[in-house]
Amino acid sequence: MPESATAGTLAELVKDWQPPVVATSRRVDPWPAAAFADLVDAEHPATGDGDPLPPLWHWLLLLPHPRTSEIGDDGHPAEGPFLPPIPGRRRMAAGGRLHRYGDIPFGAVLHSRSSVASVTPKAGRSGEMLFVTVRSELTVGHSTAGTSSSGVVAVEEQDFVYRSEPEGTPRRRTPRPDTGEPEPDAQWRLRLPTDSVLLSRFSALTYNGHRIHHDHPYTTTVEGYPDLVIHGPLMALLALELPRRHAPHDRVSAVEYRLSRPAFLPSPIVATGDRDGDQAAITVAAEGAKPSLTATVRFR
Repeated sequence: MPESATAGTLAELVKDWQPPVVATSRRVDPWPAAAFADLVDAEHPATGDGDPLPPLWHWLLLLPHPRTSEIGDDGHPAEGPFLPPIPGRRRMAAGGRLHRYGDIPFGAVLHSRSSVASVTPKAGRSGEMLFVTVRSELTVGHSTAGTSSSGVVAVEEQDFVYRSEPEGTPRRRTPRPDTGEPEPDAQWRLRLPTDSVLLSRFSALTYNGHRIHHDHPYTTTVEGYPDLVIHGPLMALLALELPRRHAPHDRVSAVEYRLSRPAFLPSPIVATGDRDGDQAAITVAAEGAKPSLTATVRFR
């Protein structure tokens, strides 16, 4: 019997896991911001020194760069500070939260201190899963040494789900979703056509080598998906394009998002949103399908 099918296996495997605190510093450079705006055919944000980085765009900056010899068969690092020690590890992004207390200005240095906030094994109808939440505190300063730093400008939590599927585990098959869902009659709407070039460019921009986004034979035969998978972070960033485009003078103070199902090529993805007072409800879905991402955005 594969280890992933044994009751309590994941809890046992991680009971002594002690992941470290990881500190990262990067200059807030305008190039990645301009590159992402061009990727989604959007207007560039103001990128002069002191102008604020749009929310969640720090994902384009705080990027690990493991050595090629450290990459696993799936294109992700084989090991890492926040990757749990389970065999045949399969990772899925599940959602996250961002609370903003100040701006991340272009020209400054962004500092991050990240750690694992919680590790929760769960068992369901589809087997055992391990939920891992990574918490990051973001500050800004004027040097990579952290001198002249401000207080915390944002706190982010990211939720990931892991399965254990060692060699010999029957591969899961994920069907292509039905596409008969009516589109919401929403105040805000954004439609983005998708293809393998778009996914490859976003993978390059975020230094993401996961093969489910660019290797069709691997994606369909090993991971069991019907086609290349559209990045969850791309959908989260598209959700925040709606307030950036339709409420440009209102500051986003917080966002919470949940990823419930994957979206696949060649479907365009559609973000829709409705604002009610100081918050907005947003969904992102493959065109005609049920939402892949739901988000709540709050304005100050």
